[in-house]
Amino acid sequence: MIEGEFSRTAERMAFERAVHQVIDVPVVFPDPLAIRMLRPEQAALLREHPERFRGSPITKRMRAIVVVRSRIVEDQIAQAVDRGVTQCVVLGAGLDTFAYRSPYARLRIFEVDQPSTQQLKHERLTAAGIAVPDHLTYVPFDFTRQTVPDALAAAGFDRTAPAVFAWLGVVMYLERESVMATLRYIASLPPPTTVVFDYGLPPEAAPWPVRWFYRRTLDGFARQGEPWLSFFMPTPLRADLLKLGFTAVEDLGGDDVNGRYLGGRRDGLKASGLGHIVIARRA
Repeated sequence: MIEGEFSRTAERMAFERAVHQVIDVPVVFPDPLAIRMLRPEQAALLREHPERFRGSPITKRMRAIVVVRSRIVEDQIAQAVDRGVTQCVVLGAGLDTFAYRSPYARLRIFEVDQPSTQQLKHERLTAAGIAVPDHLTYVPFDFTRQTVPDALAAAGFDRTAPAVFAWLGVVMYLERESVMATLRYIASLPPPTTVVFDYGLPPEAAPWPVRWFYRRTLDGFARQGEPWLSFFMPTPLRADLLKLGFTAVEDLGGDDVNGRYLGGRRDGLKASGLGHIVIARRA
């Protein structure tokens, strides 16, 4: 991300969540506020001419992982609340809308993100007439210069109590050391703490027919000022997470995502195998 500018990736992911509400049938991840977080002219075009946004098979693969990972997060939040968890941390919140439609009165939510992206979000919320709930705390943060523990402590997060963490679309933009440090902190919290995050396989692990396109896509992210800095493989990552103190690790690849959430569809919404979603818990 270019310093001082909001995240283009956050805006792009918000757009894919909004398109999903209008184009894809059935909806995997319902988000009634998604369209209202877009630029007004963009939202109007989507409502009036949805057929323009069906997208290519490649676009649909990206949208599939975006909406499924959000669905998984909110499923995990619901399970955490049932277990008595009262804290939720959204790392790299972007234009996510969960905090503004949360049905859980006792759940305190911390949105952690770059100040410039938070400013964009405030502008979109104001334009859409969406109120900021009392249970939400904004945590301005720079993942490359600050530590998550310090930022959360300053915001009033209780590290003696469990929490559920959502960390979507962020890990790949960080150095491995920073990723593992944050996961180590999360694993140090009391059970039943849970984190959901996603990551990308290294290009050399991609099937050879798609490797060239994958590298071109990564080059495009770099030109936009948001290069991918870390990649992981499932087996060693699982071992690392267990060493950190997590007691249960689910790593969902493309086949898992498609089988659990996207089976029997006729609209071509399918995930590729390049992106993985992890659910790591302290039982």
